[in-house]
Amino acid sequence: MLQISDQAPDFTLTTTTGATFRLSEQRGRSLVLYFYPKDDTPGCTAEACSFRDQYQDFQDLGAEVVGISSDSEASHQKFTQKHRLPFPLLADTGGSVRKLYEVPRALLGLLPGRVTFVIDPEGRIQYIFNSMSRATDHVAQAKEVLQGLRA
Repeated sequence: MLQISDQAPDFTLTTTTGATFRLSEQRGRSLVLYFYPKDDTPGCTAEACSFRDQYQDFQDLGAEVVGISSDSEASHQKFTQKHRLPFPLLADTGGSVRKLYEVPRALLGLLPGRVTFVIDPEGRIQYIFNSMSRATDHVAQAKEVLQGLRA
């Protein structure tokens, strides 16, 4: 099980624009890496829109927000356009990164879980928040951790 202060596992995935995202290339800035179950579902939409609405706060704290689900690039593109998301969504269609980050399945194993990781500029995990039902709390918790890292 991944723990606070562990090095965040490196990975490479494709973004909504078709670009390649490599975690190792993000060193030097904080990341909020959030895994969510599915594009355009009520909880996932509330979570994504909450990150969107507070995106400038994350930028001001020196962090980038990145969403990951098993949905396809095309699904992510529609979701991003529909809700005007300013941050990248990554297509983990095979679930390999979800497994790498040990994100558990939820609701009797039927749905992919909802877990947020805050990763510091050195690539270390500083916070892990796991909750299916408190989707927008992921945003508030991540901001608090980032504020603490800056203090």
